Amino acid sequence: MKFSEMPYSRADLDEAVQEGRRLAERAMEAQSGREQLQIHQEFNRLLGHVRTLRLIASIRRDGDMTDLFYEKENEYYDREMPRFQAVQTEYQKAVCKAPFREYLEKEIGQVPFASMELAAKAFDEKLIPLIQEENKLVARYSKLIASAAIEWEGEILNLSLLGKYMRSADRQVRQAAWGKYASFFTEHGEELDEIYDRLVANRTRQAKLLGYENYIEMGYYLRNRNSYGREQVEELRQQVKKVYVPFAERMHERRRKRLGVEHLYYYDEGVYFPEGNPAPAGTPEEILAAGEQMYTELSKETAGFFRMMRKMELFDVLGRKNKKAGGYMEELPDYKVPFIYANFNGTSGDLDVITHECGHAFQYYVAAEDPVMDHYSYLSMETAEIHSMSMEFFTEPWMNLFFGERGGDYRSMHLEDAVAFVPYGCMVDEFQHIVYGNPEMTPQQRREAWKELEQEYRPHMDPTGCAFLENGGFWQKQLHIFEIPFYYIDYVIAQLCAFQYKIKMDRDYPAAWDSYLKLCRLSGSRFYPELMEAAGLRVPFETGCIGEIVAELEKKL
Repeated sequence: MKFSEMPYSRADLDEAVQEGRRLAERAMEAQSGREQLQIHQEFNRLLGHVRTLRLIASIRRDGDMTDLFYEKENEYYDREMPRFQAVQTEYQKAVCKAPFREYLEKEIGQVPFASMELAAKAFDEKLIPLIQEENKLVARYSKLIASAAIEWEGEILNLSLLGKYMRSADRQVRQAAWGKYASFFTEHGEELDEIYDRLVANRTRQAKLLGYENYIEMGYYLRNRNSYGREQVEELRQQVKKVYVPFAERMHERRRKRLGVEHLYYYDEGVYFPEGNPAPAGTPEEILAAGEQMYTELSKETAGFFRMMRKMELFDVLGRKNKKAGGYMEELPDYKVPFIYANFNGTSGDLDVITHECGHAFQYYVAAEDPVMDHYSYLSMETAEIHSMSMEFFTEPWMNLFFGERGGDYRSMHLEDAVAFVPYGCMVDEFQHIVYGNPEMTPQQRREAWKELEQEYRPHMDPTGCAFLENGGFWQKQLHIFEIPFYYIDYVIAQLCAFQYKIKMDRDYPAAWDSYLKLCRLSGSRFYPELMEAAGLRVPFETGCIGEIVAELEKKL
């Protein structure tokens, strides 16, 4: 069945809430381990069905932010889903205390129980009004960003489509495009500050209602950090500052010389060659066809995966002016298939969709074969992002299909771009720790904090001439800061593991792929450190791990 043919009707959350409560009661009254498992599977199917309907509505709304029908459907879920979340917590508490927990642990593993206990620490029914308000604020941010209508040489572009010109080979063009980009955020700066003020205050109130000092601890529970905590993340950031940032700055200096400029400015960020970055040739359909050839040749598993994605039309990747910004993969549990959403804009970023998001989608495709739904449901994100970021490297041998003679340039650029990301990702994470640790900060104080972090993590980044950047406002464009607090460090942890796969595949590609496929199939059946051990990867928190990665990458660059 094609995605466009998947039927949609609003989930009856009143009925879902009642059914969830019945299952919670049955879980406490189970007479055998087998019955306990059967009830648990019923509850997972209920969750999956509600999630499927909600996501169909969300994906169709994102594809056209002016669609009033799906806008109303999403408002319904934003308003009513917290009630269902309350029942989910009620069930999770019940199953953790259920009479046959030991039997269930043998069947589904210990990870789901650890994750369910964390989830219970981050929710209470008294939070429902605040969560409903939070959902409205997040939707307001998304709609504001999607509303950008920027005039450019007779065209009207959104922020995603403008990105092509912000990385133009012509320095004056990209400076002008950056000016247009910055103007949008300057024009809407007060509204963005107001939205974020209210989000920080809202989330802080939620945390205090649950007895926490601030939102940081609650945020970690919501991100399902079931095998490490704040101390390890802070140590990771310190290692990055000490060992990694000097390495990244040396890379930027080499980039400056390659570009032939005396000094790097903000409008040189993300530009790697004086003749311009390599861009994929062909239409979106031709790019997808090349993707099918690539995945067909990579492995039999990826071949079946990509054919299925195209046959069922599980892509919405063409940039459109009324489309929500960003890109993602979501799973549709009722159909056991993933869906990929993106905004092609004619840059190398289009290939990131065919590699990064397909990495997520491929993992779900493989994991959907596992009869234990919990293994995917409780997959922690620092592991999930390894699947996506590593796929970017595993597909590198096929880049000539997309870039022709500039395939080598793309591979070089992709590695440097990945290297440049790690300090930025840490900066986003530390910024959020500062903000939620000091929720009374004013908008200007937040901007000052961002500017100080820029000096620590990205000293090469010179904002001179752009008031938006000089005033420390760049964080306002990062949707994760508004929508999913404390998620961004998961990308950093995963990127450091993906670098390990890059090093492995350059030595023995088949062995590296076998390890990757094993990791995909293990899904969330083990805790993060155990998954890394099974795949033959080092946990980035380990002392010396980042130093070893830097030493290997320095050789490659």
